[in-house]
Amino acid sequence: MNENTIIRFEEVTKQYDDDPAVLNSVSFEIERGKFYTLLGPSGCGKTTILRLIAGFTEPSYGKIYFNGKVINHVPANERQVNTVFQDYALFPHLNVFENVAFGLRIKKMKNSEIQKKVKEALKFVNLEGYENREIKEMSGGQRQRVAIARAIVNEPEVILLDEPLSALDLKLRTEMQYELRELQRRLGITFIFVTHDQEEALAMSDEIFVLNKGKIQQSGTPTDIYDEPINRFVADFIGESNIVPGKMIEDFKVEFVGKLFECVDQGFNPNESVEIVIRPEDLEITKKDQGKLKVRVDSQLFRGVHYEICCYDEAGNEWLVHSTKKAVVGDEIGLYFDAEAIHVMRFGETEEEFDKRLEAYHEGDHAN
Repeated sequence: MNENTIIRFEEVTKQYDDDPAVLNSVSFEIERGKFYTLLGPSGCGKTTILRLIAGFTEPSYGKIYFNGKVINHVPANERQVNTVFQDYALFPHLNVFENVAFGLRIKKMKNSEIQKKVKEALKFVNLEGYENREIKEMSGGQRQRVAIARAIVNEPEVILLDEPLSALDLKLRTEMQYELRELQRRLGITFIFVTHDQEEALAMSDEIFVLNKGKIQQSGTPTDIYDEPINRFVADFIGESNIVPGKMIEDFKVEFVGKLFECVDQGFNPNESVEIVIRPEDLEITKKDQGKLKVRVDSQLFRGVHYEICCYDEAGNEWLVHSTKKAVVGDEIGLYFDAEAIHVMRFGETEEEFDKRLEAYHEGDHAN
């Protein structure tokens, strides 16, 4: 275990009665001082992970470590974590000061110390001078900052955020993304953020865990996740993708749409059936005889920063292109892409299987 690891899940499963497992043998590590995002569709297990860390529920199997100690049965109020909920869970009958001070009063802290800590917390979230404001008089963004102040005033080692931006309008949500990220950097403590919004995850995170059906499909930096998706689910869920069937002829050579292309992937079996991912922004429009693919333009939409162009090749495969160049519907055009733009995926492969395959490959075992 990394000496900087603050939280570790070891083969953790969570199951309710005889229902299918909400979380299925999940293992991962969280390092202190980073911004993590748990990303996935509804019911994938991301909120369950948050509840397990917070102590609101216990695992059915496996172990959860905090600073190297098992905390499976440690009560929520004895854990060095605080949670910011989706609805903020503020007390409407208390003003801003008393909402933030609530946890400190439960700890029976001296009034002078409470005054000092609450003012520091409110200053940190840019709410200095709002101490006597009623919660009902606060905007959505201000309420979120009150909830964060209430979390940080207890000086936790980890802050858990359960989709706290989902109730905000688009403009305020974008502003709060920057504020949250900057706040985490200033605090220097670990944030674990839950969302189903992939753009939010890409914009805010140091590392992302992509979940589906109770398992972690892939983890890594936003760039890793976007540029090197491990399987179709991740490629589809993170951004827009062109995915077509192909065949890995040998290392660095792949066949799809009836043509052979150079790529940068290796470690597959010879002539193995695979899936090919090329992102829309990696396709460059050229004259039809200068591209690696020849396609016909079916539709085009202007998205402000680029044109979104839908094309079809002769085999009937759909290709989505994001380009600053305008195309003409009905025209035949060429699409050019670099070898680095081709990403090869094994069907349904998990991150664990991917790591084992590469390890075996580099050790000289190509049997897989």
